[in-house]
Amino acid sequence: MKLFILQEKLKEGLKLIEKVSLKTINLPVLNNVLISAKKNFLNLSSTNLEIGIQWWGLAKIEKEGEVLVPNYLFSNFINLLPNKQVEIKKENDFLIVRCGEYIEKIKTFPIEDFPIFPQTNKDYYIELNSEYFCQGLEQVVDIASLSQTKPEFTGVYVVINKDYIKLVATDSFRLGEKTLFTQKMNTVFNLINSEVSFILPQKTAKEIINIFKQKKERIKIYPSPDHILIEKEMKELKHSEICLTSRLIDGEYPNYQDIIPNKFDNQIIVNRNDFLNQLKIAALFSGKDNTVTLKINPQKEEIEILSKSLDYGEHQSFLKGKIKSKEKEISFNEKFLSYGLSVINSSEIFLGINNSENNNQEKPVVIKDINNSDYLYIVMPRIP
Repeated sequence: MKLFILQEKLKEGLKLIEKVSLKTINLPVLNNVLISAKKNFLNLSSTNLEIGIQWWGLAKIEKEGEVLVPNYLFSNFINLLPNKQVEIKKENDFLIVRCGEYIEKIKTFPIEDFPIFPQTNKDYYIELNSEYFCQGLEQVVDIASLSQTKPEFTGVYVVINKDYIKLVATDSFRLGEKTLFTQKMNTVFNLINSEVSFILPQKTAKEIINIFKQKKERIKIYPSPDHILIEKEMKELKHSEICLTSRLIDGEYPNYQDIIPNKFDNQIIVNRNDFLNQLKIAALFSGKDNTVTLKINPQKEEIEILSKSLDYGEHQSFLKGKIKSKEKEISFNEKFLSYGLSVINSSEIFLGINNSENNNQEKPVVIKDINNSDYLYIVMPRIP
């Protein structure tokens, strides 16, 4: 193998693929990057068995081949080089890297030990705007549960059809649902079935955001029964530039729509920023369990916000709003309530609250934009 590529271009590829490279003693092969030279392209590949990333860059290839080297060592060396042409060639069991006055001789490892990326049928896909898709993921990804007792709750549930893409996440205490309308994303729909669904691991969703959000270009999503491939092509050529492959979570997502109320005993509209600011102040006195209490007063058209801490004292503030309600007192985990407000981009928000049938069980509360129905946040109140 022998090739030439600019240091800046190679640095770009290494920065991308090193995100998933593991530093592990049990499987040391995952510490490595696979470097391949074929036709006019240099290809870098890295995986942690759950997520795999591949990057392609244009290069001058004098001799095709591939080699496996330590990712950390190779990446750090390339990052410290000047922005000049880099020569990379394999000699026996070593990779020789030259750039200006620098020469590095890196020991290589057996290529056959490196995991094989799963094969994907590229005949069927959905193509869409990467920025819009990633913004949608951002609104739900942090809601997913960290507990492994219900694996399906640890990811983002994705439903794709010709009209919309739904992104859903829950930890059983709260739930976020984002609807992306395909027409708005100029979506190209080319799938066998009229609708497909899968559960995307939370780590994968975060990597998709990190890698593709800033690209502001088109991406293709290739769903398979057990894995997913997301591809971005080069600007100058019809060739892959970035491919992210990930395993999917095996399991059936619960029928979450059954818990979404469609009518409310209590309807409240308040200024989002004012509400969020008052909750942040109340959080300072909310104690170890982060409890804040809302007392709804329809006569005064205001909400009294209360919190109490044995260590620091008490908080009380008042929030004006449009209230169609009876007098009601309801408590929440402040962090869960504030999160829902923080991901809704609206000056005013709607709270839909239903009265409980008994004192031991409150019903889920809905929070949404009063002018836009594409995002829905549901949070369970604290039991009195």
